[in-house]
Amino acid sequence: MDKLFSPDKLSSYTDTSLGLLLQFGPQLVLAIVVLIIGLWLIRRLVRVMARGMERSKVEPTLSRFLQSLVGIGLKILLFISVASMVGIATTSFIAVLGAAGLAVGLALQGSLANFAGGALILMFRPYKVGDYITSQGVSGTVTDIQVFNTILTTPDNVRIIVPNGSVSNGIITNYSAEATRRLDFVFNIGYGDNIDQAREIIISILNNDERIFSDPEPQVLLSNLGDNSVDLTARSWVNAEDYWPLKFELTEKVKAAFDLEGISIPFPQRDIHVYQHNGG
Repeated sequence: MDKLFSPDKLSSYTDTSLGLLLQFGPQLVLAIVVLIIGLWLIRRLVRVMARGMERSKVEPTLSRFLQSLVGIGLKILLFISVASMVGIATTSFIAVLGAAGLAVGLALQGSLANFAGGALILMFRPYKVGDYITSQGVSGTVTDIQVFNTILTTPDNVRIIVPNGSVSNGIITNYSAEATRRLDFVFNIGYGDNIDQAREIIISILNNDERIFSDPEPQVLLSNLGDNSVDLTARSWVNAEDYWPLKFELTEKVKAAFDLEGISIPFPQRDIHVYQHNGG
């Protein structure tokens, strides 16, 4: 024990420590400085990113996720750089990290596609919460836009969860995107009925409803001569929120007015002729 801490040994330890300190001290100090400055810069960058996304009105859920993702990614790169500065071999670590990332990416391929789709939807906003849309063969009112899924509620209060990956790569019909919509009806009358009279009845009903725009003015056009009926198409412009109430109310009003004026609404029918032959 005395030999271990003899003056010669202590002098040797001191010389070795000073040598190591002189050799690695500046690198260690520089690495610590780079680490401190790097962490400060990352925090500043994330804050600037957060303010930019807030000004761009990016969805808060996506904004927080992207901030966390960017912050973690930059910190990993910073720690790898600092480790290499003090002489730690990082080549094998980077290789392992890359292989792990590839494995996770392959395992979560569908989830990553949904995340990418959610990011695109939240950034480009083809629809927003409250819009009525059709996509992937389903329709409903958008009640929530999450990072991975879009939540729809149907008119009969059924919840539908649609993956964002399929939505962003498919056709989206947004019925609420525009403030106004054209309201179309097709009314059938018999071949024996007066077309002008039927047209006047429909126009009168449309003009007497204040929810229907006068500019452009409503139109009633003869659109088809069918097998059993003459088809009149009525077109008018309305506010989007009035579309469905008017669709139901005006259909009932026109039916009642046709009945009152004696205009028939034909249904498919066939005339059967029976011929009697006297046997001889």
